[in-house]
Amino acid sequence: MNAQTADQTGNGMTRKVRVVLADDHPILRTGLKMLLEAAGDIEVVAEVGDGVEAIRAARDLSPDLFVLDVNMPRVDGLTATTEIRRILPRSRILVLSMNDEDEFLYKSVKAGGNGYVHKRSAQEELLLAVREVMRGGTYMREATKSRMLADAFDRWDGDPDATPEDLTPREKEVLKLIVSGLTNQ
Repeated sequence: MNAQTADQTGNGMTRKVRVVLADDHPILRTGLKMLLEAAGDIEVVAEVGDGVEAIRAARDLSPDLFVLDVNMPRVDGLTATTEIRRILPRSRILVLSMNDEDEFLYKSVKAGGNGYVHKRSAQEELLLAVREVMRGGTYMREATKSRMLADAFDRWDGDPDATPEDLTPREKEVLKLIVSGLTNQ
């Protein structure tokens, strides 16, 4: 399955996935744009340098997908994720970060992110993540999913019918998907 959306154009062809890239490093944005557009089924409709511009793009462009850096000026990527989720609840959000700590993954999921990719990842991983979140899934590395699941069980109170009180609804959703055996693929 490719990353094209299910919406049909007037000629019966599926349209390209419309993406907004948000990162405060112009060279990185240029590289990401080249990588994504080389896939053939993805169109970068805007490149922005901070969270304020990303939120504006949500209002003005209604893209299918946002690729957001965590650390940006004016409004950070996690705050922008929360606001974009409020404006466009059906848009997908892939968080891109240099931070390798699980704390940022948890915060991105809590903010409404659909996936988390480390900037050191291979280009194939970014494309895999884009396709997974566009299919409606959640993307994170397998090792990260294992740690997240272990952490959730560490917080479990022992009652097999109980739900951990300190998990957000989105974290509970991701946990249920992991427990049901779903993978990034």
